[in-house]
Amino acid sequence: MTDAPVLPPLLTGVQSDSPFAQACAEARQGCDAGLLLYDLGPSTLEAAIVFAPEVPLSKAIAMLPLCAVGFQSALGALAPPEVGLHLAWNGDLRLNGAVCGHMRVAASNPDPEQIPDWLVVGFSINILPQSDTPGDTPDDTTLYGEGCSDVNPVMLLEAWARHTLVMLHRWSDEGPAPIHKYWSGLAWSMGKNITQGDANGVFLGIDENFGLLLKAEDTTHLIPLTDLLEPAP
Repeated sequence: MTDAPVLPPLLTGVQSDSPFAQACAEARQGCDAGLLLYDLGPSTLEAAIVFAPEVPLSKAIAMLPLCAVGFQSALGALAPPEVGLHLAWNGDLRLNGAVCGHMRVAASNPDPEQIPDWLVVGFSINILPQSDTPGDTPDDTTLYGEGCSDVNPVMLLEAWARHTLVMLHRWSDEGPAPIHKYWSGLAWSMGKNITQGDANGVFLGIDENFGLLLKAEDTTHLIPLTDLLEPAP
């Protein structure tokens, strides 16, 4: 039987078969902020945290990159030093260049100027291959496939919770600047040509609200991070 994670006092952990969907459902029912749903599956680790923002969504959406930075810090503390995790603007978690997981976000209200009643950020990370021929999908990988077989999923979840809270306190005290700096240093494909939705261009960086800056031939596109909001399940 898998041990239950030991979480910081500000977080309440609950096992769930569908962490992101259940987190959104619990948030709609008015649960307290800090509820952390998790699923320590045999091949995938999934988790989601419920937030209760006190600022408009355009600012609160920073919880998505904040949680991603928290995950990178958590894995970095547990994985071998040669393993590199980068953060794609679209939420992909890239381990040694290949997609190993994904961050996602939902909110009660998609209006960026309104304060949402709740906001949920979740992630999924592939631990073990789900097929016998992982070479058929070279752009996808797993922790096991990248030399992280000794990373304990429970410890990874606990570390994510701790590091995310540390970054949350910094965001509360210092604003988005520290998160902006950390995330930019981990950004995947910075300075390269990428496509996001209908826009294509050179990834210049992010604005103060973590919006994507894409340099095209005759213009610079700004894609707000709120474009990544998913409909609440």
